[in-house]
Amino acid sequence: MIESHGDRFDALPKVELHVHLEGAIPLPALAELARKYGETEAADLGALRERFRFRDFPHFIETWVWKNGLLRELDDFAFVAEAVARDLAAQRIRYVEAFCSPPDFERRGLGTGDVIAAVRTGLDRVEGIEIRLIADLVRDFGPARAMRTLEQVAEVRALGVIGIGIGGSEHEFPPEPFEAVYERARELGLRTSAHAGEAAGPESVRGAIDVLRADRVGHGTRAAEDPSLVAELLARRIPLEMCPISNVRTRVVPDLSAHPIRRLFDAGLLVTVNTDDPAMFQTSLAHEYRELARVHGFTFAEIRRLVENAVAASWLDEDGKARLLEQLRADLGWGS
Repeated sequence: MIESHGDRFDALPKVELHVHLEGAIPLPALAELARKYGETEAADLGALRERFRFRDFPHFIETWVWKNGLLRELDDFAFVAEAVARDLAAQRIRYVEAFCSPPDFERRGLGTGDVIAAVRTGLDRVEGIEIRLIADLVRDFGPARAMRTLEQVAEVRALGVIGIGIGGSEHEFPPEPFEAVYERARELGLRTSAHAGEAAGPESVRGAIDVLRADRVGHGTRAAEDPSLVAELLARRIPLEMCPISNVRTRVVPDLSAHPIRRLFDAGLLVTVNTDDPAMFQTSLAHEYRELARVHGFTFAEIRRLVENAVAASWLDEDGKARLLEQLRADLGWGS
């Protein structure tokens, strides 16, 4: 999380729908893991910050894989989950639907159910925030393994697993081969999201909504390149989990002024704002809002609408959404 400015963006109660637990590990916690495993260079906070400067999206994926190599035992997952939850709660984030990526850790002999259970143990140590989990099936491992992971995820859904997604190398692994996986997820009663329109173009978004029939689109940034696709997203009221600073850091867009979020919001799409991998991108929800106000002229009332959009796009049932919205509106700072 970046340094707080103590302004009304910090005070605003918030909702996050697209954050990866492994990308939200506060740097001091990550440095502690590095010390535990003898990675002395990575134990330095300055070196970590420098490592998290990305040339492009493939370089980000390469760094993601390196960073996940510091999670080696089940206790590590409980440790980082608690650290992430405390950090998010301190930012006045009240409700989160967070990705975790069990397939990344199978090579260490860590089972999907065990990883999710360890994550839940850590999350449950923190009060004042509700965090549900989305299992990232990681497209790089292919649809057969995704299907196997899905079945394992379904066995532990009582631990707060609310849905599935596919992150990873979108530019190399299109959505269409995962059609059967998404159909099976729906049969199991899980909700669905898919990273699309981040490292690949609008055709990836079309595959996510037309073939996978995803409930939400992760990022969706490059949908703006196809007006007919924008019209379809609007007509079908498909939420976009947009992550503006992430897109700048991974060079999806050259700078924040080039990001299409303002146009898509003004067009009436169900746009939400999220941080993706906040520790790796040196951002926070308050920082995202602050920068949208500075660069794109979002008013504070419009920022509140973005928070309400996140409630509407969440996978809570209608009663849950109503309760969350009531909590947010009653919370100190909501109407300031």
